[in-house]
Amino acid sequence: MKTVGTYLVELLAAYGVDTVFGIPGVHTVEMYRGLPGSGIRHVTPRHEQGAGFMADGYARATGRPGVCFVISGPGLTNIATAMAQAYGDSVPMLVITSVNPPGRMGSGEGHLHELPDQRQLARQFTAFSHTVLRAEELPQVIARAFAVFASARPRPVHIELPVDLLMLDASVLPSPQKRPPPSRPAPEAQAITAAAALCSQAVRPVILAGGGAADAASPLLRLAETLDAPVIMTVNGRGVLPPGHPLGVSCSPAMAATANLIEAADLVIAAGTEFGPTDYDFYETGGARITGKLIRIDIDPEQAMRGRPADIALVADCALALDALTARIPPRMANDGAARARAAREAVREMLNPVLRAGVDLMEIVREALPDVIIVGDSAQPVYAGCIDFAANRPRSWFCSATGYGTLGYALPAAAGALIGTGRPTVCLAGDGGIQFTLPELAAAREAGLPLVVLLWNNNGYGEIKAYMEARGIAPIGVDIYTPDFLAIARGFGCKAERLRSPGELPALLRSAIRRTCPTVIEIDEEAYVTATADVGRHKRLI
Repeated sequence: MKTVGTYLVELLAAYGVDTVFGIPGVHTVEMYRGLPGSGIRHVTPRHEQGAGFMADGYARATGRPGVCFVISGPGLTNIATAMAQAYGDSVPMLVITSVNPPGRMGSGEGHLHELPDQRQLARQFTAFSHTVLRAEELPQVIARAFAVFASARPRPVHIELPVDLLMLDASVLPSPQKRPPPSRPAPEAQAITAAAALCSQAVRPVILAGGGAADAASPLLRLAETLDAPVIMTVNGRGVLPPGHPLGVSCSPAMAATANLIEAADLVIAAGTEFGPTDYDFYETGGARITGKLIRIDIDPEQAMRGRPADIALVADCALALDALTARIPPRMANDGAARARAAREAVREMLNPVLRAGVDLMEIVREALPDVIIVGDSAQPVYAGCIDFAANRPRSWFCSATGYGTLGYALPAAAGALIGTGRPTVCLAGDGGIQFTLPELAAAREAGLPLVVLLWNNNGYGEIKAYMEARGIAPIGVDIYTPDFLAIARGFGCKAERLRSPGELPALLRSAIRRTCPTVIEIDEEAYVTATADVGRHKRLI
C-alpha cells in the first residue's frame, strides 16, 4: 500500500525537490517511508531551527524553495524563528509538519505535542498555513505553495498533516505530477510608457536594487548603462552589478554618502526593494530622502504602496519590468554616473572605523581567494562591515541575518544549506557569541561531508552589545560571556581547526579548506586582526 506520506514525497519529487532538511520523529516517520529511491536527499540538522536556517540558505543560494520536515508542537515552535527570518527577507521555504488527529487537535486534553492551534501560530510568518484534512487536498495545496514560490513574493508556506492521515492508503489519488505555476506578472503597457518618459527626462537618475532584483541582473545592468545611472545595492541585492563596475555602489543606502546620492537624484528607480529601515535607516537618522520622481518595481502590490508614494508603481516581475522599460528608452551618452558612483563608494569607505575596515578587508580576501564563493553572515562586526561596503561576485553570493529579522545563530546552518544546494565554495562568517546559538550544526555539516569554511571572529563576548551599553552609560551586564575553546570543540566534531596567525596566510588556508571532505573552522582574534590590517594600511599609505 502506498501511504499518503509516501505520496507526499513523490509529489515533492515531481516539483523538483532534491533535498529535505529534517529530524525524524514518531509523528513524521510516515513522511520518511517514501524517501529511499525518491532521489531526494535528507539532511539531518541537530535542531529544527537549524533545519529552517539550512533551508533558508539553500533557497537564497539557489533561488529554489528549501523544504523541511518537522514534528508537530516543538518541531514547529523550534523552526518558527527560522521561518520568521525567511519571511522578513522574502525567502521561499516549505515547512511540512505533522499535527494531532482531529479530536485531539487543540482539544486541551494534553496530548503529546498539542498546541491550541498550530496553524494560527504559523500564519504569523508564512504566505499561508494549511491543514490537510483529506488526502485529495494534497496535490492542490502543494501546487498553491509552488505558485507562491514561482509567481508571487516568495515567503514560507506551512502545511500540516494529521498523523493518522499520513498512514492512509493513497492508491486512489492521481499520479503525482507538477502543475505548471502561473506566469509571473508582466508590467502594464501604459505604465511602462509613463515610466520611460520619466527616464528620458531624468538628468541624475539612481537605481536602487534589492533582493527582488537578484534574478534580474542582466536587464538591470542594461538599464543602468542605458541611463548612466549609479546602482545602489542593498545586502540582498549585492552582486547585481559585479565588483569593479563603474556604476556599481555595493554600499548600504543608510550611509550618509549613499543617502546624499539618493537625495540628489531627480529620478529614483527602486527595483525589488521594500525600503526596509534595516537597509535604508539602520542608524535611525530618518533614512534617505527621495526628492525626485520615484518609479517603483515590485511583485507585491501591497508592498508597492508602503512608504514614500511612488509616482509610477509597476507591479510586476522585476526582470520583465526592467526589460520592458529599457526597450523604451534611447541610450544616452555617459555623463557623470560613474563619477557619482565612485564618489559615494569612496566616501563610504572613508567613514569606516578600524574594526569595520578590517572586516571589509577580510571579506575581500575571501572573495579574491575563492572567486566563486558564497559568503553567509551572522551578526558580527565583519558582517556589519560587509553590509556597509562589500561587492559580491554575483547575485545570491552574499547574504546574512543582520538585516531584516536579525537572528543570531543563522550563518552556520544557512551556509551549510547554501553549500548543499550549489556545491560552490561556501564560507560562514560568524562571531563567537552568535555561533554558540547553533554550534552543534557543525556535526550536521561533518556528517554531510561538507567542505564548509567557518571564519570565527572572536572578540570574547557580545562585543557589539557591550559597546552599545557603554555608549549609553549602562553598566555592561551579560555580555562578557565565557569563551570556550572553539578549536577543541571543532576537532571534537571531526572538523579541521586552525587559528589564523596573520591575514597573509588566509588565502592558502581557504584554498586548502575547500578541498577537504569536512568543515574547517578558522578562528580569528579580532584585536590581532584589526591591528595587523591597520599596520598594512599604514604601510600602503606610506608607499
